[in-house]
Amino acid sequence: MAVAVVVAAGCGDAAGSRRHVGETGATSPTPTLSETPFAEPRQFVSGHGLLKVRLVVGVRSVRLAGQTVRALTYNGDYMPPTLRLRPGDRLDLTLVNNLPEQTNLHTHGWHISPMDSSDNVYLHIHPGKSYHYTYRLPADLAPGTYWYHSHAHPRSEPQVFAGLSGAIVIDGLERHLPSGLKHITQRLIALKDFQVRNGAIPTAGIDSNAPTTRTVNGLVNPAIPIRPGETQLWRLANIGADIAYNVHLEGSRFHVIAQDANPVDSVWSADTLLMPPGSRFDVLVQGSAAGRSRLETLAYTTGPAGDSYPQETLATVVSSGPATPRATLPMKFAHFSDLRKDRIAQRRTIVFSENEPQKKFYIDGKLFDHRRIDVRARLNTTEEWTVRNASDEQHTFHIHVNDFQLISVNGKPYEAHGLQDTVQLPVRGQVVVRMRFLDFLGKYPYHCHILNHEDHGMMANIQVVR
Repeated sequence: MAVAVVVAAGCGDAAGSRRHVGETGATSPTPTLSETPFAEPRQFVSGHGLLKVRLVVGVRSVRLAGQTVRALTYNGDYMPPTLRLRPGDRLDLTLVNNLPEQTNLHTHGWHISPMDSSDNVYLHIHPGKSYHYTYRLPADLAPGTYWYHSHAHPRSEPQVFAGLSGAIVIDGLERHLPSGLKHITQRLIALKDFQVRNGAIPTAGIDSNAPTTRTVNGLVNPAIPIRPGETQLWRLANIGADIAYNVHLEGSRFHVIAQDANPVDSVWSADTLLMPPGSRFDVLVQGSAAGRSRLETLAYTTGPAGDSYPQETLATVVSSGPATPRATLPMKFAHFSDLRKDRIAQRRTIVFSENEPQKKFYIDGKLFDHRRIDVRARLNTTEEWTVRNASDEQHTFHIHVNDFQLISVNGKPYEAHGLQDTVQLPVRGQVVVRMRFLDFLGKYPYHCHILNHEDHGMMANIQVVR
């Protein structure tokens, strides 16, 4: 029987002893002794169409930012193993709960069944119990960067904030790259943040506006090596509970090839990428002239009733070593089926609102009830949703199973280059999205991915029927 290939991943090596497409084998510049070397978590990699994984959830003391901190961990790690698979694979995952409270697991972004032992976030795995998940990935599952995390309502925020989140990579993006870029170095840049109170990451009374340490792969300001002119594929993922990142790389631009694990039709570039909780971008970056530059999150506010985040350095990019000719980046990339051409079966208006002093957050004036069906949609139809924000802070709209196309923001048409599964709702504004309900029946949620808001009611249920 095929089993997981377990490998260690480190600086410049996306899969340790097992070579992956995307590794060049070339020598990368090394940081000085005073810098924290860039490193990635170990990986569980599928073989012969199967990945078997055992994740043990527990409380552990871990080293973070030079101090020992009690955190919630998968397999003892604050930055747990990356799960790496291919479209069409099967994932057999046993989750063992050693916490004193219930938990569960969500494979964020996967277009997969929300029922039974698949991506069923309504399950409660009680203390001392185990659960066996079985996921069968569609052969056409989009390649890119996903993540996994606790979705244990109403404990999602404290469990994710304390450490219960990790990355998933679905291989295959490289097939859309030109031949000269098919073997470039790939790097996971997982953004995760924490606070410390009494020697532990707090799991009660969390204040996302308080001083917070930002990390890349659990490291504070690691040195990311690149050669002058070299092109690398970076997998940027915000796998934190509440905090947005406004990511910027000094002197460079991000060339986006996938958003929320949806390959784009045309590569687009930006010097700054807004990444609310749950969002991901797969990007191409190119090494600047020899020297150091900051990968940073710029100062950002989520509105008068929201949070204000300062500028912070996330990592230092070290450009050194032999220069390489700067590659010509692709303009066209993957196929994208534009939903603006679809017949609309139903139009709906969804309203996010809040009573912040009472810590209550609503969708359509209702607090979440797992027993209630808020929307019924028919399989193989397309709907258009106007999602309004009636509050004085931004919210992050997210839906499971079926991703959406962003059509407009505050009435201004948006030129989408692919689908996505998260979008930031402007203060007192609205977005219009379209989504197809394909392949899978069943109940699943849509919610604010600021997990504090989700836990306090800002979640609702959709049921897809024939």
